[in-house]
Amino acid sequence: MRQSVFLLYVAMASVTYLPRMLPLVVLSRINMPARLMRWLSFVPVAVLAALLSPDLLLMSEGDASVLWLSPANLRLLAAIPTFFVALRTKNLYAPVITGLCTIFILNLVF
Repeated sequence: MRQSVFLLYVAMASVTYLPRMLPLVVLSRINMPARLMRWLSFVPVAVLAALLSPDLLLMSEGDASVLWLSPANLRLLAAIPTFFVALRTKNLYAPVITGLCTIFILNLVF
């Protein structure tokens, strides 16, 4: 029993670690064109936008999602000052604290 649990942990670690490590090892030895590197620099921003947009802009109504651009959308209202703080400070903690405080205050007020 204990050996199978240990093997399960090793298998789970391998499945998690290998897809992250292999591209780093393989691509670190290849000289990539500047144009590709520039294109890859936009991937984190695109992924973040894709993760945040549905939560900020959509409201679920049954099985469907509807665009929700209303003053009642507190998440969208909290995202506005958070976005400007992120642009201004270029800091990780300042937008997080701003977003948390803003959504807390908006929930108290509305």
